[in-house]
Amino acid sequence: MPRIADQRKDFSQWYLDVIAQADLAEYADVKGCIIFKPYGYALWEAMQRDLDRRIKALGVENAYFPLLIPASILAKEKDHVEGFAPECAVVTEGGGKKLTEPLYIRPTSETIIYATFKKWIASHRDLPLKINQWANIVRWEMRTRPFLRTLEFLWQEGHTAHATKEDADAMAESVLKMYTDFDREMLALPILTGRKPDHEKFAGALYTLTTEALARDGKAIQAGTSHNLGQGFSEAYDVSFVDADRQIKRPWMTSWGVSTRLIGTVIVVHGDEKGLRLPPTLAPIQAVIVPIYKTDEEKEAVLAAAAKLRESLLPLIRIRLDDRDEKSPGFKFNEWEVKGVPLRIELGPKDLEKQQVMLVRRDTGAKTPMPLTHCTGEAMVTLMAEIQQTLLSQAEEFLKSHTFTVETLAQMQEKLEGEGGVVWAPWDGTAASANTIKEKTKATIRLLGEEVKKGTDLVSGKPATVMALFAKAY
Repeated sequence: MPRIADQRKDFSQWYLDVIAQADLAEYADVKGCIIFKPYGYALWEAMQRDLDRRIKALGVENAYFPLLIPASILAKEKDHVEGFAPECAVVTEGGGKKLTEPLYIRPTSETIIYATFKKWIASHRDLPLKINQWANIVRWEMRTRPFLRTLEFLWQEGHTAHATKEDADAMAESVLKMYTDFDREMLALPILTGRKPDHEKFAGALYTLTTEALARDGKAIQAGTSHNLGQGFSEAYDVSFVDADRQIKRPWMTSWGVSTRLIGTVIVVHGDEKGLRLPPTLAPIQAVIVPIYKTDEEKEAVLAAAAKLRESLLPLIRIRLDDRDEKSPGFKFNEWEVKGVPLRIELGPKDLEKQQVMLVRRDTGAKTPMPLTHCTGEAMVTLMAEIQQTLLSQAEEFLKSHTFTVETLAQMQEKLEGEGGVVWAPWDGTAASANTIKEKTKATIRLLGEEVKKGTDLVSGKPATVMALFAKAY
């Protein structure tokens, strides 16, 4: 197999090499788009299954809305359309004729969904209304990178309507917790959470909550967002309800989503110099058995034992027997390491003599023998849980060691120009100061922390109002 670029010297090329050699995706004929190959799409399917269960546990139902949005509907929410206009793709012809009204390919679905909510909501008894859709999105990105930023991507987007701000606040917070739990439990990702500053919030939202991860190159990556949209969309789309006191009121909306960017997040958080390292809960293949033999006699005995072992483990873990004759054991070792399979089980003639297998963990590289009688499904399930926890702990330690607090711009520049990471700094709450810091360091505010009554902004010298988390980001 071709060599993978050195992660420490060229992280961007390393990332592209891993995607190619792990057989996750390839570029499509349309610039900025990718083709999800089966192994890469399997990661999204696993995420989708687990997250769909969590979404439904919040009382949310799945639906599906059109890909095409009439210009007149999109234009009703001024801030929203202005925020997305530069990224929109527009259909102006159909059936060989010029359309009387342009149709936008959805950059997100608030507009088309809330135009529909107007028909579905009349009384307080219709609330809360909680809808989710799994869909594709098109945003005309100028600079793309597979999974992390593509012209077309896959996601889920939740949309809810509530009688009160308090109910909408509670929904937005519940979704944030759901994403945080999903990231930790399914993807072994430690996540920082908080509110975005107003100049970074979702177009048209009252406020935006975010989940942020830290890649191994020291850059932050937004993993998901949850927005309280206030009543702006209700006003724009004339959505109203009659409350218990027979007063006509506007519902409070929320929207929230995560996308196939999570695949890229898993790669950049867990990947190492050999390629992917997949959490067992996510991995399409949790363990692979690699038989080792030289003679036909050895082959027959080893393959028989390997097949028997696979059958005994198959009910409890996702396992594959790599019995390809045309590939050497060394090639197989490398291939499955690049693909991030959590556990390799080696079995050769000497192992059969000792009635053992050799276990090689992808998370630590540890290589240990295990008696065949101990290599049970239950033992493998326990080992998978250990690997899952190790990956989470390693990522937590990396995040902790790359989290800093500074008091001057020079200190921030020193941290960001070194190994990178996330930096807490006092901020005066103005977009002007945040933009100046971005110009000087390329770092943006990822989320806000506690309010402060002491300390000064790094560039304006004015009293700080809040601690802000800065980082260079994808």
